[in-house]
Amino acid sequence: MSEIVSTPISFFDLEIEYEQPDFKTSMDRAPVVQAIWNALRPWGMNVDDLEIVTTGKLSEQGIRFKIPLKSSMFFWGPASCRFVRDNTGWDIADETITIIDAAVAALLSASNIKIAKYKTSVIIHAQPKRLPFSKILAPLVPPQILAFESQEIKTAAVVVRWEDRKITIDGSASLANGLFIRYERDFPGGTPYQQIAERLLADEEQIFAMLDIEAEQ
Repeated sequence: MSEIVSTPISFFDLEIEYEQPDFKTSMDRAPVVQAIWNALRPWGMNVDDLEIVTTGKLSEQGIRFKIPLKSSMFFWGPASCRFVRDNTGWDIADETITIIDAAVAALLSASNIKIAKYKTSVIIHAQPKRLPFSKILAPLVPPQILAFESQEIKTAAVVVRWEDRKITIDGSASLANGLFIRYERDFPGGTPYQQIAERLLADEEQIFAMLDIEAEQ
């Protein structure tokens, strides 16, 4: 029987890379800012939720649109834009897609930007109901390393990277007896948001099945 876990901490991060930087629009921000503002207003934004970022490298500077009611943020920069949502889950995936689509569509309509790549990341801190988290991580440790000691392991970590995918599994630094799971995947520009969501859900189900855990309902 799979171990039941709660997921009190979770994040979704989407970075959208452009085919090339859009310096012209970055120099004349007002039309894009107005377009994104109008698109995000239905989710309770006000003027104080806008922040001009002028520190860091040029690629890190831009406009940050905070959406407090949805624990979300949309950042527009000269070479990429980014959407982050805290306290996320598959029960609010459709709403998340709607917010992303509104912001990105507004950006594209007010600029000459073309999307090259979507870079997604889902972060979950999961807390087992019964087992110590180390018991769940133990099967991931190669037998050659387990042979080093007869004692039970205290924690373990696995990081695997492919061309367009990465998985990190570790003990959580934020939860007592918690698991840290981060899975990332890149998608070509033009991939429908729903298709991205379906692929990420399948990735999560694959990881949970491998760990023999199941999310609390």
